[in-house]
Amino acid sequence: MSDIVKEFNEYRSRMNDKILADNNKIVKRIFNLDTNAFAEGALDKKTKELLGLVASTVLRCDDCVKYHLEASYNEGLSKAEVSEALGIATLIGGTIVIPHLRRAHEYWEALEQQG
Repeated sequence: MSDIVKEFNEYRSRMNDKILADNNKIVKRIFNLDTNAFAEGALDKKTKELLGLVASTVLRCDDCVKYHLEASYNEGLSKAEVSEALGIATLIGGTIVIPHLRRAHEYWEALEQQG
């Protein structure tokens, strides 16, 4: 597994465990809502992941972008599909999202390298 992918997943998992160990009802409900929002429904999971990716890019949340890139990769989305979605995010978000676009491409390449 690529170092940036491994480091991100290990950190996210470790910190999520710590956050959930606090047993905060509000936080647990938000985590649950997030999980359920991306479940198969009227929209398929691929579409939902692309929506999450675009929103995360426009909001400039690198952790969220990485999360949705990996979920998109695991759902079988192609680089072309992801690239097109990131193009829309850049159009909507403007040039301020270009640094996030760079990191998104770097992370996607790392996902592809891990195979």
